[in-house]
Amino acid sequence: MSDINSLPNAPEGLDRLITAAGDALTDQMVERLTATLGNGLELLDRLNEEDTRDAVHSLLDELTVLHRTGDLTGTFELIHLLGAIRNAMTDGMVERLAGFMEHMVSNLANEEIADLAHTAKEAVNGAIRDSADYTAPGGVMATLKMLGDPETQSSIVFLRTLADNLRKSDSA
Repeated sequence: MSDINSLPNAPEGLDRLITAAGDALTDQMVERLTATLGNGLELLDRLNEEDTRDAVHSLLDELTVLHRTGDLTGTFELIHLLGAIRNAMTDGMVERLAGFMEHMVSNLANEEIADLAHTAKEAVNGAIRDSADYTAPGGVMATLKMLGDPETQSSIVFLRTLADNLRKSDSA
């Protein structure tokens, strides 16, 4: 039992197991094991880098939160759905989608639309600021009194006209 495969003070059965394993390993198996161990050590070395370690910790934290809230299954369902959509899309569908995106960008990505969006945003923000301190008196009589206000009537006419114009442009 002075063989290189034997261990000092090892039980006889373990010694025979080690000897049998050493005899069964081919050169190709040894190469694969060596490559696997090398790749494993490389991975451990990468995990020891501070940025990689921080990224893995962040990923694990987020996975824990997703699992705790029950959203992990939904997240994977969404990923599967995206994969299915990608697999189901034909070249023609991709071309039509690209054409649609190009059409949308060329029609919406212009200065006039940007100005309109900015003006609308400013109007909404102004309305929020101006009406923030308003306390509604409540009741039917207060509503009727407000409807009698010429400014309220003008606003209602404006909104009705806007709705009519939108309906006309929708049916055209």
